[in-house]
Amino acid sequence: MSSITSSLPERLELQGEGLLLRDWSEGDLTAMPALFDDPDTAYWTPIVSPFDDTAARNRLGRARQLREEGTTILLAITVDGGAPLGEVMLRRAPEGTEIGYTVGPAHRGQGLAARAVRVMAAYAFEQLGVDQVILELEADNTASVAVARKAGFALLDLPLIEGSEKERAFVLQTWGLDRPRP
Repeated sequence: MSSITSSLPERLELQGEGLLLRDWSEGDLTAMPALFDDPDTAYWTPIVSPFDDTAARNRLGRARQLREEGTTILLAITVDGGAPLGEVMLRRAPEGTEIGYTVGPAHRGQGLAARAVRVMAAYAFEQLGVDQVILELEADNTASVAVARKAGFALLDLPLIEGSEKERAFVLQTWGLDRPRP
């Protein structure tokens, strides 16, 4: 498995679809609890709950650590580089190059997740040379299934992924988006 961050600039900013995806910073720490301390985020994602100031500092540190390890990029979703509205992730894993996301409850319903996923997918295709990106979603997570469809992903005919996290069993479907053909 190759690194996704080996040739990244010190600061990463991706623009497109009316968004600017950027690295998290210390200035975002106060905004993070409002984005991540939410029952839906707690239920559908591995993000710690409750999410307080300590969790924000830990998440920022973890984002930097994962990037240094070369496996994962966590970027704040913004419209102008300012206030974060959510997060988008790109992770190189044995099962593929995965994208994940969450949008703060006050910012849902604006198409931010689908747009952020498309921008991150374009980055993976154009800059990292991957042939396919995946989303791993629970079928009951209707909001995420809608994001997958809006972003152009299709449900793949792969075995379901079963697991447990936060004392809750889950079953994930794999959705895929292939590199556009010239």
